Amino acid sequence: MHDVLDPDTERGRVYRCLVAQPRARVKELAREVGLDGDTVLAVLRDLADEGVAVASDTARSADDRDHAWEALPPDRVVETVLQRDAVRQATARRAGAELERLYRYARRDAGAYGPLEVVEEPAEVLAAGRRLQLAARHQVRVIDVPPYSGSSAHYADQEVLQRRRMAAGVVYRAIYQGAAFEDPVAGPNMARMVEAGEQARTLDEPPLKLALGDDDLAIITLPADDRDGVVSLLIRPSSLLHALAAVFETLWRLAVPATIAGVDLRIDERDRRILTLMASGATDDAIARRLGLGRRTVVRRVSTLLAHLGATTRFQAGVQAARRGWL
Repeated sequence: MHDVLDPDTERGRVYRCLVAQPRARVKELAREVGLDGDTVLAVLRDLADEGVAVASDTARSADDRDHAWEALPPDRVVETVLQRDAVRQATARRAGAELERLYRYARRDAGAYGPLEVVEEPAEVLAAGRRLQLAARHQVRVIDVPPYSGSSAHYADQEVLQRRRMAAGVVYRAIYQGAAFEDPVAGPNMARMVEAGEQARTLDEPPLKLALGDDDLAIITLPADDRDGVVSLLIRPSSLLHALAAVFETLWRLAVPATIAGVDLRIDERDRRILTLMASGATDDAIARRLGLGRRTVVRRVSTLLAHLGATTRFQAGVQAARRGWL
């Protein structure tokens, strides 16, 4: 019935003409809408069946074309369309709710969660991580914690793949455990990737091993409970994946930038006093007055300290400086 309101359809053109020309006949309507008489008559009969138009004589015969036809008021037609839509929507919602209950019941009964897949074979675990990187279009986010999986050959392959993906414009952001650079196999690879352009930060004890490819796939890798080795949980778009992405971003803000050598930066007493005042909420002008420094000097040192700490706010700088033992 929607097409009655659409002027680009035959039914819509005939109804619109009837609205503008009360008690029009088939010949008049055919001339106005550019259709042949038989088509117009068929349309009028359909409209009458749907209660949108009415003939002056309700008897149906070959003489219908001689009747005068009248359109029902458009507000009544629109109301009828909306009521029918409401019925269809209510029916669709009921059917959808029933199907959703069936969907969840079937998967609960099977012990499964739709967006989650468990991968247990070591080769498949590594292959899943490779697929995640190859599919990423914008960024790959990683939290890397021991145990470090794979051999030296695996890390060499990973280095080639990551360089290729970064060259294609994919941004890599990685959070490493604080002692990651001391690992004899993984450490050198991490250092080279940081030097190649990976954005890397360190955190004392990251809570999980995680990889995120855009917002399309997440992989959590865990030690297997009943055997040596690891298992991976592949999570596809879902509320769980969004939660994991939020976890990464929270940890990223708490982590501190990694240097290529994994050696912490050092600051002098003046910078320590600037950081202390920053953390207390002091402005650049107040810090300059307190320490007897020029304002431009303070602005320059604050900017440098924020960059060293990977912080975007003074509060973040204070948190990360405290984590480094600078305060």
